[in-house]
Amino acid sequence: MKKIGFLSFGHWTALPQSQTRSASDALLQSIELAVAAEELGADGAFFRVHHFARQLSSPFPLLAAIGARTSRIEIGTGVIDMRYENPFYMAEDAGAADLIAGGRLQLGISRGSPEQVIDGFRYFGYAPAEGSDHAAMAREHAAVFLEVIKGEGFAEPNPRPMFPNPPGLLRLEPHSAGLRERIWWGAGTRQTAEWTGTQGMNLMSSTLLTEDTGVPFHQLQAEQIQRFRDAWNAAGHQREPRVSVSRSIFPIVSDLDDAYFGREAGGEDHVGYLDGGLARFGKTYAGEPDQLVKELADDEAIAAADTLLLTVPNQLGVDYNAHILDSVVRHVAPELGWR
Repeated sequence: MKKIGFLSFGHWTALPQSQTRSASDALLQSIELAVAAEELGADGAFFRVHHFARQLSSPFPLLAAIGARTSRIEIGTGVIDMRYENPFYMAEDAGAADLIAGGRLQLGISRGSPEQVIDGFRYFGYAPAEGSDHAAMAREHAAVFLEVIKGEGFAEPNPRPMFPNPPGLLRLEPHSAGLRERIWWGAGTRQTAEWTGTQGMNLMSSTLLTEDTGVPFHQLQAEQIQRFRDAWNAAGHQREPRVSVSRSIFPIVSDLDDAYFGREAGGEDHVGYLDGGLARFGKTYAGEPDQLVKELADDEAIAAADTLLLTVPNQLGVDYNAHILDSVVRHVAPELGWR
């Protein structure tokens, strides 16, 4: 068995060919797709967070709304850029959304990806300390966030409060028990995956890695996952970690599918540059279900992960994206033992 969810960037464009033409469309359609995914038997609804872009940016109202409309699926992010975050306020938002969802949040956090603006986090009031950099600042924000969501008191109470306080130091409220174990770090390299394991966070790995060794993408990602697990075990964490990978998978079961994605069949990985460094991008899987089953059976990273997130072209609309999810869940997953 493998958990199968979707990952949406929530793009919107005010063009006739887009089914998602405004921020309102992107948010409301995200909720509807999550509801449809649950009805189809999928397991998760995840959303990418980008700032200064016509994409989803403020995740917690969206996650809370989905939590109120669904009852079973996991709800998460992939990922929140911690360079922009106030970890204390984020902890309150996350606790509230998780309680509304009944403990179903799975929050992916990380340093973030190349931005739409130069050093956008500075506009949010954050700057790396002297001698540090933005990546270290993201990890510092994450460390504070992870600490405060444990639910332990740390703040000195006012001796003359407006309302009576419980005894001892005070914690942030609302607190949602168990959320700390449902935090994931988005890792783009093997080294970062190892660090993630030492920190006791789950591993989230996407359709690209910001390094290249010459081996196929899925093998490099499988090595990344193994290094994460080795680091996790060496750190002595007691629970079993979780691992997710993202893939673009499009079963072709109709003429419309073929029109959209038929030319993607037989694609390969490609190597390019991202943010000034070498990166390996995973291929798109497109084809008839029988062919996809053969190709996906050879994907070593999917085999090593417990969760598969399907990247969806959200601007094609809720109905079509629900069709993609249904095609994977019905025609591909059972043949691979994922269902």
